[in-house]
Amino acid sequence: MLDTTLLVIYLFVMLLTFLFMEGVAWFLHKYVMHGFGWFLHEDHHRYTKKRFEKNDVFGLFFAGLSIILIFTGFFGGFDIRLFLGIGVAMYGAGYFLVHDIFFHRRVKIKYRPKSKYIRRVLYAHSFHHQKSTAHEGICFGFLYASKKYANPEYNPTSA
Repeated sequence: MLDTTLLVIYLFVMLLTFLFMEGVAWFLHKYVMHGFGWFLHEDHHRYTKKRFEKNDVFGLFFAGLSIILIFTGFFGGFDIRLFLGIGVAMYGAGYFLVHDIFFHRRVKIKYRPKSKYIRRVLYAHSFHHQKSTAHEGICFGFLYASKKYANPEYNPTSA
């Protein structure tokens, strides 16, 4: 079992991992997905009614990484890998909720975001889809958007 000090450190590592993942996601989105990985990401920029996209490979990769970290950390005696994996999983859950459900409506729910923060992130992502191409683009973040994308009139319905 973990002592209190180590648990606090690991919880801090978990939070830092969650926050760090936004930078990782931004970097991968800008330089991989809109770079040499465009062949996997391109279908995400074309609206279709397909249940799955080639772009889902990126999410599956990070889900697999998270699962490996969680299992090896759990069976390794609750070491730091468990908390790194939980941090990655938390980011993935946030990404899925905000990006896949709220913006792209991949899961049909009757929810319209009222939060200024969520509306700003969704508005920035709508700009990303309007202005970005294979090797150029804007707004590459997933859970963070600059305040310049705050638009009080923006009311997302579906993408």
